[in-house]
Amino acid sequence: MNAKKLGILLVAGALAAGLNACSSASEAPTGTTGATASGDGSYTIGVANFTLGGPYFSGMDKAIAAQAKKKGNVEIISTDANGDAAKLASNVEDLLSKNVDAVIISGGPLESAPAALNSIKTAGKPVVLVDRKFQTGEYTSWIGPDNKAIGVQDGQFLAEKLPDGGKVAIIKGGPADNSIGLARTDGVKSVLGSAKGITLVEAPDFGNWGSDGGLTVMESLLATNPDLAAVFCENDAMCLGAQRAIADAGKAKQIIIAGVDGQAEALKAILDGTNYVVTGLNDADIIGSLGLDRAVEILGGAQVEKDTVVPSPQVTKDNAAKYLDPNGGF
Repeated sequence: MNAKKLGILLVAGALAAGLNACSSASEAPTGTTGATASGDGSYTIGVANFTLGGPYFSGMDKAIAAQAKKKGNVEIISTDANGDAAKLASNVEDLLSKNVDAVIISGGPLESAPAALNSIKTAGKPVVLVDRKFQTGEYTSWIGPDNKAIGVQDGQFLAEKLPDGGKVAIIKGGPADNSIGLARTDGVKSVLGSAKGITLVEAPDFGNWGSDGGLTVMESLLATNPDLAAVFCENDAMCLGAQRAIADAGKAKQIIIAGVDGQAEALKAILDGTNYVVTGLNDADIIGSLGLDRAVEILGGAQVEKDTVVPSPQVTKDNAAKYLDPNGGF
């Protein structure tokens, strides 16, 4: 069995074992326990995506739909706000008008969505947040990674790979207040900031979480810092673009690359022994699947954890084959 799929089963089992535990538990809202309004034991779950404009977020949406299909009694209605917070709120209102039983929100880079959460609360429906935990507002449950811990892992790996020191570039996704990106970079800096001989160079421009952005930012970094020894990106997509820029500059043997997420293309680059040497698994397939499971558990009347941190193992050439799933959505 592929380790990614095994990971879903293992984590799901661990979550189920802890359903009746912990003081942070959240009960299903009144009126959502058991069968739905249709009375046939099936559920309709709305998925409100802030954006599907990137492989991670589109992968999350696909994973939720795939897990619902496996269950056989869950219908998914998915929406895309195209990066517009007002549209996200409107999409949630539309989902509620269709009398969905629960809502899953994939917030992408959005820090808060008070209008959307207030509407769901008023409707008395449960809401599960996947990956992004909003900084304000009430929600039923959240499932996602410890982003700082992933950054710490990458920082430790780079420190070991650069025993004699060197310049390490950091490419951020943006915007400036993005708590997910900040946590990842803070994790890296907490290790490398005090590492002997390491100099950190933060790119002045954002890579906007995409491959093209990573390429453009990396080109600028190379123009001003041709002696770089490594680069850390806040996600794999930007790192894949940075890798292209590094190759174009003829510096693939000079500069090693560290990312976050576990995107399939990044895992393959690591497995193939390129200069892409490490990433931290924050897999959209796993989190999306668990998010759908969590929503169904709540609708079934289970008492669940308020906040669930999904493990994010370090992925290197030694174990990349276990996590590379050619059939995954991400």
